[in-house]
Amino acid sequence: MGFGKNLQFLRRMHNGMTQEALAEKMNVSRQTVSKWELGSTYPEMDKVIELCRFFSCSMDELIQEDMDVCDEAYSNIRVEEVAPFSYFQYAVISAEPEDDAINHVRQWAKDYGMEQPDIIGWDFPAVSQEQINVFHMHGYAAAWIIPDNVSPGSITLPGKGTEIMKQEKQKYAVITIKEPSKAPFYLIPNAYKTLLAYMKVNGLTAKGESEIISCFEREYVKEDKDYMDVYIAVK
Repeated sequence: MGFGKNLQFLRRMHNGMTQEALAEKMNVSRQTVSKWELGSTYPEMDKVIELCRFFSCSMDELIQEDMDVCDEAYSNIRVEEVAPFSYFQYAVISAEPEDDAINHVRQWAKDYGMEQPDIIGWDFPAVSQEQINVFHMHGYAAAWIIPDNVSPGSITLPGKGTEIMKQEKQKYAVITIKEPSKAPFYLIPNAYKTLLAYMKVNGLTAKGESEIISCFEREYVKEDKDYMDVYIAVK
C-alpha cells in the first residue's frame, strides 16, 4: 500500500476531507498534499507526527500498513440516528446458523401475514470454545423489526417462547455494501474494518451497552440489486 495511499484513505475517511482542507490543517500547499499522496515526495518527520496525531493513527499504520480496504462495493459511509424500534429475536448456534435464524424470524412474519418483513442480524457471542474449536459452530441472531404502524402487543407468537424486545433511539456508524453475496467472506468483514477505521479517524467510540444491539446487518433490494447496510453503535 504505502504512505501516499494510506494518507488518501485517511483523508476520505475524515468525512471526505479535501486536499485543500488537509493542506490548511498541515500548513502546507495543496500541491504538497497531492505530491504526498502520489508518492513523489514525503513529509518531514514533524509533519508525519502531526498527520498521525490528526488522524488518530500510529506511524506504523500510516507508513507501513495497508489501511485501505475500501472496494467499489462499498459506499455511503455515514453516521445515522436509528429511531426506536421493537423486535422479536431468535438466536441459533450451529455450523451455519445465519440462514436458520433469518428463516425462522421470516416465518414468524409470514405467519402474521407479512411477506416482506424488515429483518436484521448479528453474530451471537454466547458460544463455548468447545463449540467453536471442536464442532466448528458459531452463533447468529436474527430479529424481525415490528413496523411502526403495528402495535407490538397485537402480535402473538404461540408456542415460540419469545418476548417483544425494545431499543431506544441510537446513533450508528453505517456503511453500504452492494451485492454482498458475491464475496460475503471478504466484503462483510472488511465492511466492519472500514467502519472501525472511519470511527477512529473521526473520533467516534463504539458503544457496547447491553440495552442496545451493538452491531447488526440489514439486507434489502433496491433497483433490482441486493444491498446490505452494516451498523456499529457509537457514543
